[in-house]
Amino acid sequence: MNKIAFFTLLFLLQACAQKPYHGRLDFLGKFPSKLNEVSGIAKENDSIFWVIEDNGNKDILYQVNIYGQLIKKYKIGNAKNDDWEDLTTDQNGNIYIGDFGNNDNDRKDLVIYKLHPSTSKKSKIEAEKIKFEYPEQEKYPPKKENRVFDAEAFFHWKGHLYIFTKNRSYPYNGQTMIYRVPDKKGDYKAKLIGQLVICENPKYCSVTSADISSDGKKIVLLGYGYVYMLENFNKDDFTNSKLTKLYLKHETQMESVCFTSNDELIIADEQSQSKGRNIYRYDLGKALKTKTDPKGKP
Repeated sequence: MNKIAFFTLLFLLQACAQKPYHGRLDFLGKFPSKLNEVSGIAKENDSIFWVIEDNGNKDILYQVNIYGQLIKKYKIGNAKNDDWEDLTTDQNGNIYIGDFGNNDNDRKDLVIYKLHPSTSKKSKIEAEKIKFEYPEQEKYPPKKENRVFDAEAFFHWKGHLYIFTKNRSYPYNGQTMIYRVPDKKGDYKAKLIGQLVICENPKYCSVTSADISSDGKKIVLLGYGYVYMLENFNKDDFTNSKLTKLYLKHETQMESVCFTSNDELIIADEQSQSKGRNIYRYDLGKALKTKTDPKGKP
């Protein structure tokens, strides 16, 4: 083998041995192959998390560690996974599953399931139903320019659940509707508390998950490749918040986010071809200190 061929081979071997690039995210681990469509994540404690999958998957709540390894699973009774899209918890240990995925804006059976797995020694848990509808929706489905009633993101805060809709309008206008419903079993008309436009590019600006920090001072909305942070909001009026856009330099199908501390996030993405099915850590505090966005506004 001549020298040119040798060094060419050496270069190729080194390139293949390089670790995958995850941008500004710290790679923690990979979910098992059975969890290739994780659509929501919530913190149990510093090392344990809850995850769910979306439409077409089982009616199961999974417990995983911070590396994505499966610990335990619970079958959810009195529930059906029509399109489970996000997951949140409250300070009493209750878990809420948002079955409000509505791609075609034609569902009339939107529901949030409330359960408390930490009190159960069984592998099956019965859920309470928080049913709701959007009073502003008059047609199922509405005209294409009014299709703003899909949802993939919510969080719990002080006795209520705050839902951020995913815009599917055509032409796309980037508008996210913010609704509120009580966290108790019942049948409700969701209250519209505001509208928000984080940007107008459908590739990056459709909200896929949300969470609020434990001190109530930061809200994060997740998009593909971006975290959008809201600060300086007044009670539950988030529309006049300070908006910070943080580019992650890693564009995968990111569907899940939760706070682990006031300055740290856990993010998960779905499997898409050869990418994804991973769990990551994102240092929000560090990102804010060195904030740059090389792509410009999305």
